[in-house]
Amino acid sequence: MAKARVYKSAKREFTCRLLETKELVQAKALGNLLKKGESIVVGDYVEVEMIEETKEYVISSLYERSSEIFRILIREGKKKVTASNVDTIVILTSVSKPQYKRGIVDRFLVRAFQWQVEPIVIFNKMDEYNSKEFDLQFEQERLKDLNVKCFEISAKQSAYEPQYLEKGYRDLKEYLSGKTSVFLGQSGVGKSQTITALSEGEVELKTKKVGKVGKGSHTTTWSEIIDCHNFELIDSPGIRSFSLDDITSEDLLSLFPDLEEYAVHCKFNDCSHEPSAKGCRFWKQDLAPDSEKGSLVHSRLDSYCRFLEEISETTHWQKSDKYS
Repeated sequence: MAKARVYKSAKREFTCRLLETKELVQAKALGNLLKKGESIVVGDYVEVEMIEETKEYVISSLYERSSEIFRILIREGKKKVTASNVDTIVILTSVSKPQYKRGIVDRFLVRAFQWQVEPIVIFNKMDEYNSKEFDLQFEQERLKDLNVKCFEISAKQSAYEPQYLEKGYRDLKEYLSGKTSVFLGQSGVGKSQTITALSEGEVELKTKKVGKVGKGSHTTTWSEIIDCHNFELIDSPGIRSFSLDDITSEDLLSLFPDLEEYAVHCKFNDCSHEPSAKGCRFWKQDLAPDSEKGSLVHSRLDSYCRFLEEISETTHWQKSDKYS
């Protein structure tokens, strides 16, 4: 027997990397393992053994996961896991084109907190940064209460390469080293270029043009781990749909931990957090929207209210909480 990690999944065939020898082998899951209701996904650590008669590998057992990337299948009332043992959710954004979209970053953060995986935010294309068009400091400040680390880089080499950008790139590379990461970001933010740069040119991710978030397409149609020289990247079609319709309105606030600490001080448990809400903590003088602290808090509250309206469109009976 040998411990291995699942690098690629295609139906019931798995490509596994033996941890001791780094060899890639093909393996099938034993029938009794699947009958137990176990699902094997990319990122899983497993035990594999070779069958002497056939010289083929089989997966005999599954190790406990440190994290899971999942969605709730509303109609079935089940949890569908698409990847596991992820260390970092990398949220990639742009400071020029495409235009920075705060709501997309907050949407990705909701998922990161739901999955209980540490998120970081990368501000790419800093060689094109214009402080008159984009308030970078404000966007970083609003993430401080969440302890979200931010990095400023320029993945595309250019004649204009300030020293601080080189440092930001080095710091990011060092931070991701040895980790398993999932990269998220809207089309055009430089995902492929960033991954190619971080992998020192060893990986060139090929992508097609993507529409709006959650409706994109990609050249790969399977889940896999890509060895990026100094870190590992999980690429999976199952983590590209970012509607929040499987999250209940009751659970949403817990996925905004920076807001939850204020909301517990509202006068009523069912506070709507609207300006007219009696006794709402968010509308006390010290958190007024036009104050320095209040502007940061309300920028997050705006996202929360939009997401709450979005998920409330799915009726409560459709959102079963009886999933496995």
